[in-house]
Amino acid sequence: MSDDLEILRQDVLSELAGAADMRAWDAVRVGTLGKSGRLTALLKALGKMAPDERKARGGALNRLRDDLTRAIESRGQELEAAALEARLVAERVDISLPPPGTAQGALHPISRAVEEMTAIFGSMGFSVAEGPDIETDWHNFSALNTPDHHPARTDHDTFYLPPVPGLDVARVLRTQTSGVQIRTMLSQKPPIRVICPGRTYRADHDATHSPMFHQCEGLVVGQGITLGHLKGCLIEFLRVFFDKPDLPVRFRSSYFPFTEPSMEVDIGWSRRTGEIGGGEDWLEVLGSGMIHARVLANCGLDPREWQGFAFGMGVERLTMLKNGIPDLRSFYESDIRWLRHYGSDPLAPALLHEGV
Repeated sequence: MSDDLEILRQDVLSELAGAADMRAWDAVRVGTLGKSGRLTALLKALGKMAPDERKARGGALNRLRDDLTRAIESRGQELEAAALEARLVAERVDISLPPPGTAQGALHPISRAVEEMTAIFGSMGFSVAEGPDIETDWHNFSALNTPDHHPARTDHDTFYLPPVPGLDVARVLRTQTSGVQIRTMLSQKPPIRVICPGRTYRADHDATHSPMFHQCEGLVVGQGITLGHLKGCLIEFLRVFFDKPDLPVRFRSSYFPFTEPSMEVDIGWSRRTGEIGGGEDWLEVLGSGMIHARVLANCGLDPREWQGFAFGMGVERLTMLKNGIPDLRSFYESDIRWLRHYGSDPLAPALLHEGV
């Protein structure tokens, strides 16, 4: 082989050895074997030589082309393997390490409070009853001894809906879950013992009121039911819910159209510190009373045979007192920081505390 071909061989091999990546390798390949490559140019020059000289020169060039092709392919495979190894090292995952942390959600305080109320009353034999958010005027007012002219409707006659075509029935977003109690008494025979948690709607909006809020009402119907049963049930619930076995509870005479007699229920509270069960002040937390005879009659129950009591409480109100939440509107602002602070572990059960 002539000296110029040997020089070309050494130059190409040196360039291949110095190629650090596939881009540099491809530049050597194209510069050698491409259409304008150095070896290609020598092969094209064979056509200008004499036959004898072309034969000898052509054999040497073909051998050189084969050698350099093998060298280029071999170096390309080495660089591809090195690139793959570097990628595997860079993308390696250490499975011995703990998985990356994921944000865990929290149970909304209202949902948690409903779970706790359900657990406490469930231990007393209550079941959960549900009903529609859109009630008829009769279920929401009239059946509860609150006719059209009754002054108690003043604060509750709020969100009415257009009548359904062909059905002449006034419809309203329920202002209380008492309609569920009416539906329960109409569909079940006593004895009855249910709680009715759910959303309710009124035209209120300030730091302690919202157009949409949650109530939990209770209903007990049976024979021989007295105020003693009502007081025992509610005292036990409040002491367990607030985790205060000695919580002072006071029953104060009041008025509701659907109960007679009616009572507001107060708990001991410190106006100065906000502590539940401490101080000499009282704080109203729910309403209650014996079911009015007219309400029982409206549901087809004979008041001379059946008696019962009912109660109702605002879920947000009790939750605010229990957790020290100052503003009702915070419940509906969807602030993730607030929810992380006041929320609960979604996998933790609603535990019953001392007293049940």
